[in-house]
Amino acid sequence: MPTYEYQCQKCKKPHEALQSITAKPLTKCPKCGGRLKRLMGSGSGFIFKGSGFYITDYRKKSYHEAKKKDQPNSSGSSSSSTGSKT
Repeated sequence: MPTYEYQCQKCKKPHEALQSITAKPLTKCPKCGGRLKRLMGSGSGFIFKGSGFYITDYRKKSYHEAKKKDQPNSSGSSSSSTGSKT
């Protein structure tokens, strides 16, 4: 259920209400009985897409390709980078 934000027109206090999407907006302030005005919410900052929920899941294909090129090959010999040239 979404959380809706309200502000009383009389006492100016903000209120939050957990309501169903189909529920009618609240009209009476729970503190002073004044008239409530429903505010525009900022929404959520979540983006769920792909196979996971980490920021690295959204990286571009070019990043992953460059990362594979930069990683040393585990099946190759390591003497080429540390060995001396003759």
